[in-house]
Amino acid sequence: MSETIIDTNALGEKIVKVIKTIYDPEIPVDIYELGLIYDVFVNEDYEVKILMTLTTPNCPVAETLPLEVEEKVKSINEVKTAEVEITFDPPWNQDLMSDEAKLELGML
Repeated sequence: MSETIIDTNALGEKIVKVIKTIYDPEIPVDIYELGLIYDVFVNEDYEVKILMTLTTPNCPVAETLPLEVEEKVKSINEVKTAEVEITFDPPWNQDLMSDEAKLELGML
């Protein structure tokens, strides 16, 4: 009986693609390019944990944005469970934005 090799990297890439469809409502850039996603963990059981932050602790979407991330990631067929953890350590700042996001916002 051969064991199926789980390609967690490929799944990680799928997860990032899905996350890139989620936009901060105040900034016309997706949350991945904004630097709000600190880490994506995928284990062999297809359980996903996402460590993310918000632009500020009082962010107007503090309640809904993590849920949207969780729901969209859970919608990927291979994902068994998804959990989003919010952290403010380190606090988000504009240095975490990708060059693409900075360019989009006229900061480059």
